[in-house]
Amino acid sequence: MPEKRFKILLAEDDLNLGVLLVDYLDAEGFDVKLCKDGELALKAFQFNPFDLCLLDVMMPKMDGFTLAKEIRLKDKKIPVIFITAKSLREYKLKGYGLGADDYITKPFDEEELLWKIKAVIRRIPENISEVRTGTIKIGEYTFDFHNQSLAIAGKARRITEKESDILNYLSAHPNTVIKREELLKDLWGENDYFFGRSLDVFITKIRKYLKEDPDLSIENVFGVGFIFNVPAK
Repeated sequence: MPEKRFKILLAEDDLNLGVLLVDYLDAEGFDVKLCKDGELALKAFQFNPFDLCLLDVMMPKMDGFTLAKEIRLKDKKIPVIFITAKSLREYKLKGYGLGADDYITKPFDEEELLWKIKAVIRRIPENISEVRTGTIKIGEYTFDFHNQSLAIAGKARRITEKESDILNYLSAHPNTVIKREELLKDLWGENDYFFGRSLDVFITKIRKYLKEDPDLSIENVFGVGFIFNVPAK
């Protein structure tokens, strides 16, 4: 089986640099989509699955920080690396405050960027790209994240947006311990008592939705979180 080529969205208004990075990263085994401004990058993100975003901060029509906010509204987990000519501390803090996974300042060495990309990719769950494409198989079920639909044996159920977010998160981390506090921070923004109670209610509902496949289970790990037990493909 050929090795997976990770898909990168590159938003960079300096086309000379952009083309250089596309050629370099392509040679290193990545598929790169270059967009010359933030608006074009956002449109590309809306209609194509990506594994990672490289966003220049200073761009026409939509700057990188605004673009990152829009991207995060659609995908809370996709890694983001900011590229900028500004090395001021407040710019870096703003980038990290938006959930940036890393930050690189122009001018930079292409190899340095490559190692930053590889470091971020190592933290991506193996099947996260599959989950982002929309429809996946979970045991005997078919889960359509974007349409909030869960189907088995020709019967489909519409689930809520939050239930869909949680099932999507569980599906991205199968057969491994998911820390409760991390799930809450990633999906609610904070580890709060009342959000925790809501999470328990949603988990109970999702267990009921999945009961027609006895090989699927959401196991409580006392004092830690959950394990979403899924049969190996």
